[in-house]
Amino acid sequence: MRHLFGRPVGAVVAWAVGSGAGALVGASAGELTAGLLAGGGAGVLLHASLDALRGQRLMRWLRRGNLDGAAPRDAGFWGEMAYRVERALRLRERQLAQERAQHAQFLNAIEASPNGVLLLDAGDAIVWCNPAAADHFSLDPERDRAQRVTNLVRAPGFVSLLQSAQFPTQPTLLSGLRHAGTLSVLLRGYGQGLKLVLSQDVTERERHEAMRRDFVANVSHEIRTPLTALSGFVETMQSLPLGDAERQHVLGLMAQQTGRMRTLVDDLLTLARLEGSPRPAPDHWFAFDVLLDQVRERTRSLSGGRHELRFPDACALELAGSEGEIDSALTNLLSNAVRYTPAGGHIGVTIKNLEDGRLEIAVRDSGIGIAREHLPRLAERFYRVDGSRSRATGGTGLGLSIVKHVAQRHGGELHIDSTPNQGSTFSLVLPAARVRQAEAQDQREAEARR
Repeated sequence: MRHLFGRPVGAVVAWAVGSGAGALVGASAGELTAGLLAGGGAGVLLHASLDALRGQRLMRWLRRGNLDGAAPRDAGFWGEMAYRVERALRLRERQLAQERAQHAQFLNAIEASPNGVLLLDAGDAIVWCNPAAADHFSLDPERDRAQRVTNLVRAPGFVSLLQSAQFPTQPTLLSGLRHAGTLSVLLRGYGQGLKLVLSQDVTERERHEAMRRDFVANVSHEIRTPLTALSGFVETMQSLPLGDAERQHVLGLMAQQTGRMRTLVDDLLTLARLEGSPRPAPDHWFAFDVLLDQVRERTRSLSGGRHELRFPDACALELAGSEGEIDSALTNLLSNAVRYTPAGGHIGVTIKNLEDGRLEIAVRDSGIGIAREHLPRLAERFYRVDGSRSRATGGTGLGLSIVKHVAQRHGGELHIDSTPNQGSTFSLVLPAARVRQAEAQDQREAEARR
């Protein structure tokens, strides 16, 4: 305010100084009044010219557009004006820079999101999309900008969703898009006719959901079959007078169906335990020879002398992990070999150290074999090449799934090779970090136990 009132005061002072100077000049020339007026006018004009010059310098600085340089440093009103304008501009520049940084950070967060974000204008033209949306809809974020999305994504379900009068409140599952899979798409409106398209790849989730439905259906079917048989046997014993021989026969069949259900429940519990427990510790070592002896005796009992069994000699190896899980995996492989190898066939176990240090435990048989088209799905739960034959041999369809889980939990793999009518080879491969040579003392103790 003091600079605002200082301008007329300055003009008065300039007039007074000019009048005084003019009066002196006019008195010497005998024209006092004329000199007074002329001097006062000249003083006011000079003051106004200097004031206009300062204002002009400020206007030139403002017109430049590039305000990086400092404002004119003048005194008085225009100096104060320049200072305050510059301070306001610098403050606004800092605010704009902060907003740009926040905007860039927000866009970076959206771009890093695994979910797709697609912005459309009122004409369904692409305004912006993040990399996930570009992958979901097979778009190019730069090339396809300003293009109508329906010209690029022609799936009827997606087009119908965009053209609907009211957008669904729940995500819509769409397939058959340019993305090979299933997308969960949520559409929302904002602004003046603008649209926000949120997408999520749910291909794996849908696949797991389908597997879960199949698993429940298979479990229900597998349990219903022996339950139906047991119910029939109970009804028979309740309604018909049976002799001792017939009763014993029916009781034997009931025990067989009960054992089948028990085996199924045990396998299901084993799978649940494998999927829900931590991976086996990599520093818990056990003697493989002792485990192999136990599996050998179990296989001999299961075969009942009907097959030629070949097991390796002592290999003096130690494995790191869960002894119970490795035992379960080998027992399942050998049980399958006994189950699907006709009497008189041979079953063998071989141990081989691979070049990269891994250990291969292979179970070979001369059984019925499996066609190659079935091999990729053979370790799926309840998958059977021949369901009737599996039920006749007492299989649950979960054994190879258990073996695969055990291999993966130990960082290994399950390899399957088979030829129809020639036999099969199932190889459990364990990583080198879980295999070591037994020490001399451990070898002597293992031999003593054997």
